[in-house]
Amino acid sequence: MKRFCTMLMAISLAMFVGAFAPAQASQDTPVAKQGAPNLSGLHDFDFLVGTWHGHHRKLKARLAGSHEWIEFDGTLDVRKLMDGFADVSDNVINLPDGVYRGVGLRSYDPVSGQWASWFLDGRYPADNLDPPMKGSFVNGVGTLYADDVLQGKPIKVRVIWSHITSTSARWEQAYSPDGGKTWETNWVSDFTRVH
Repeated sequence: MKRFCTMLMAISLAMFVGAFAPAQASQDTPVAKQGAPNLSGLHDFDFLVGTWHGHHRKLKARLAGSHEWIEFDGTLDVRKLMDGFADVSDNVINLPDGVYRGVGLRSYDPVSGQWASWFLDGRYPADNLDPPMKGSFVNGVGTLYADDVLQGKPIKVRVIWSHITSTSARWEQAYSPDGGKTWETNWVSDFTRVH
């Protein structure tokens, strides 16, 4: 009986201490994923490092049957981070009604072999970042997707990087209101390397 009471006290003490033990938080160091890394796409965005002039055109209204495009210029400065596993871009966008800046961040996941891409709009610096667009390059064309919301309705977003040379590249954004069956391209940027 004494042994049973001692064991019961030990279990009760362990449960009491466990109730106050710290839980793992998102700030804790994550456990590295195992397996051979997929580095096949690690250098896909290397072409973008440098300074670029951008000529942009975007639809005045998105998913509204609009055919009116607004044209404007801008700049893009890109540099590598994390030994090439990420890059950051400083964007200057000269809209007709005013200039704004944005920060693009891309990172490579060696487990999935995909890139993730986020954009911080300088007009709304305290907003939460959207979930990243994710994708990869096939035959020199990069395609990334994300789920988003436009005017309270779910949409899919697609970004395509194409026409890539040492001195030029094209970025296109399209929205789909029907789960990816149809797409409306709403922003096209043609970039020319400055240096």
